[in-house]
Amino acid sequence: MKALDRYLQNVRIKQAKKFIQKNDSVLDIGSVDGVMFEQWKGYISKGIGVDPTLTQKITTDFYDLYPGYFPEACPKDQQVNAITLLAVLEHIPTQQQNQLAKDCWQYLLPKGKLIITVPSPSVDQILSILLKLRLIEGMSLEEHYGYKPEDTERIFAKPLFKLLHKEKFQLGLNNLFVFEKI
Repeated sequence: MKALDRYLQNVRIKQAKKFIQKNDSVLDIGSVDGVMFEQWKGYISKGIGVDPTLTQKITTDFYDLYPGYFPEACPKDQQVNAITLLAVLEHIPTQQQNQLAKDCWQYLLPKGKLIITVPSPSVDQILSILLKLRLIEGMSLEEHYGYKPEDTERIFAKPLFKLLHKEKFQLGLNNLFVFEKI
């Protein structure tokens, strides 16, 4: 990852942490190399990450990262206090999104939090320019399909979840949603 990629990633991680309680267990969908867990070491109790770019399982005394896709690559007998999807939902095909919501519900403990960040539609144009200038890499823009942030509330709606919080950040270029398992 380039410096700008890390910066953008760190901003999303900082936004998500506001909704994580001390000693929570966290499942990070799209965990990449586990940088979020490294930053939260000593704050959360354990981490489980899954990412299709990983080539092998990574195990530490604090977190485990699994190569592949959620939920297939995750341990089946786990439930966590929180799930993060930071800049991930815009990569999930429309026809898989309702199942994703159900799968997240299954992995959350009662009253568990689902923390999601998604870019605003105009971000793809900005990222495309930054990619051409080689200031970023690894954004998988080819997987973006024009996701609309307002669809997030529909996907993660009742009876599975209730919306606790939503806001725009980074000058409105990103959107944060926090849901609670019903």
